[in-house]
Amino acid sequence: MKYLYLFALSFTLMLNTSYAQDKKSEVSSEKMTSTFYFIRHAEKDRNDPTDKNPHLTKAGKARANHWSEILGEIKFDAVYSTDYNRTKETAQPTASKNNLETTLYDPKQIDAQMFLKDNEGKRVLIVGHSNTTPAFVNKIIGSNKYQDIDDNNNGNLYIVTISGNQINDQVLVIN
Repeated sequence: MKYLYLFALSFTLMLNTSYAQDKKSEVSSEKMTSTFYFIRHAEKDRNDPTDKNPHLTKAGKARANHWSEILGEIKFDAVYSTDYNRTKETAQPTASKNNLETTLYDPKQIDAQMFLKDNEGKRVLIVGHSNTTPAFVNKIIGSNKYQDIDDNNNGNLYIVTISGNQINDQVLVIN
């Protein structure tokens, strides 16, 4: 009888340990899924062609707020923007909605592998430009799939999901 009790206790502990490890694996795999949302800045003020750092127009501010609504169901862990008025102003409504500070990045200096490591398991919004946004997406997916965005297009949304070694990407046009 004593041996039967010890066997039952050992078996129960083994099952509980196995269950706990399975649950830990499930949690780990959930954390390993990273989703990146890339957008170009909204409409900028083009009245002064010599202004290299223009602000958003009224329509651009409306689009920035619209992005915040479109992405409103997503709980972001981080929001990144280049250090320009138009990108920071585009990122701000979504960052505010998520109680986040916008993190600045330099698209010429960004290390894609370090960026991925720093944001593993997170949902991240990245705001860039007509050339830097598709270039950054290409670095993340490891392929030259996307070309520069047409200058009149401020509505592309690139979504990249990485889970383990699986990378899925898509582009949506939202106007």
